[in-house]
Amino acid sequence: MSRTPAAGVGVLGSAFNPPHLGHLALAQEALWQLGLDEVVLMPTGEAPHKRIADDPGRGLRLAMTRLAAAADPRFSVSTLEVEREGPSFTDQTLELLARERSDTELVLVMGADVAVGLESWRQPERVVELARLAVARRAGVSDAEVAAVLRSLGAEGRATMLEMPQFDVSSSAVRERAAAGRPLRYLVPEPVARLIEEKGVYA
Repeated sequence: MSRTPAAGVGVLGSAFNPPHLGHLALAQEALWQLGLDEVVLMPTGEAPHKRIADDPGRGLRLAMTRLAAAADPRFSVSTLEVEREGPSFTDQTLELLARERSDTELVLVMGADVAVGLESWRQPERVVELARLAVARRAGVSDAEVAAVLRSLGAEGRATMLEMPQFDVSSSAVRERAAAGRPLRYLVPEPVARLIEEKGVYA
């Protein structure tokens, strides 16, 4: 598996329901470890494989993602998926981004737990053809498991493993805390916490 840094633009897709500090840490590590110029946060429009739990709607998830990204000029937010009708398939998103940024290498950022499920995606071979992968190590998923999936897709040498600080925070845990009226500070960016509390997003 390649460990050669690749310049370019990272793409971090998620429901961002809500975006939390673990998402931003992953974006930061991809930037730093790979020498990327930018990381694009890509909120999901309609999840293709499962319903987005406790979904406050595309508009609110996009607004929270913009607030989360605002403090770092190296982060941007794309509306490609939230504005597109139908399921948000990654191969379609990367095709559109590749046309928009034809002179830039795309790097798809994900956790190892996501990477080992790549074979179940729509047109996974096309996904790894359109973008290199930056895969954050996760407890319980070995590098060998990730490498085996990439081999099966003919994508050996197309991924870099990222070292990640451990963040014991998840979007579902944040939603549960918000529903219970518990504080969200230090788990999500402060502007996101304010929006959730002011609008009662998950109450």
